Amino acid sequence: MVKPLILTGQIADKTDLITPLQKLLASKKLCYQQQPPEQGLYLIYENDSLALAKSGQKGVVRVDFVEGTARHRRLFGGGELLARAIQAKNRPLVWDATGGLGRDAFVMASLGLEVVVFEQNPYVYVLFADGLKRAMVDKQTAHIAQQIHLHYGSITLPDAEQKQIPLPDVVYLDPMYPQKQKAAAVKKEMAYFHELLGNADMNNDQALLLAAQKLARKRVVVKRPANGAVLAGKTPAFQYFGKTTRFDGYMPL
Repeated sequence: MVKPLILTGQIADKTDLITPLQKLLASKKLCYQQQPPEQGLYLIYENDSLALAKSGQKGVVRVDFVEGTARHRRLFGGGELLARAIQAKNRPLVWDATGGLGRDAFVMASLGLEVVVFEQNPYVYVLFADGLKRAMVDKQTAHIAQQIHLHYGSITLPDAEQKQIPLPDVVYLDPMYPQKQKAAAVKKEMAYFHELLGNADMNNDQALLLAAQKLARKRVVVKRPANGAVLAGKTPAFQYFGKTTRFDGYMPL
């Protein structure tokens, strides 16, 4: 069961918040208070954007498709290995089944592809939705953001097939890797995510890969560390190697 979080920040009128955030407040999975909690993770709304923060820690994690890494990729390129793995030149319809912070979804959308994103954690979902909303109103990113279609839920659940979305040519998976390093050595966003979501579960990985293979029409692509283990112990049909990242490919079932 998802643990309720605190929402704090500069909110004059809750009706101004994005709809998914309003729904979380209404469902009691999120409660608003003016001051941050004394400990643990919480969501903060400030400067018209939503972020994940931790009491006693500096810095926050937010989805940003306009500045930072996304801006650098937009201006200077990148994502060539991912493009090869998903066969972007064939213009596939991609389902990203592990939305997260949306970076790879943004890369695929910047290649001109339609990307349907699923995110099953409600707090990650609202962070993604908030970042997408801001990208939609920025003239430098609006045309890319319009290629991303965000849904709350998992492809392993029956409702994924009931959303009347065309079946994907490619299903893309980027499951969270087990956290092996000490917290100080892990990027802040990943440390926060591990605390929010917990470590990967082998049974969940197996179910996710199986669902992806049943849904994909052409291939499933899984992002892994270059020297990391294969997902759910299953040998891929093909692989694409980079310096720090590897993409494993699986055929449909």
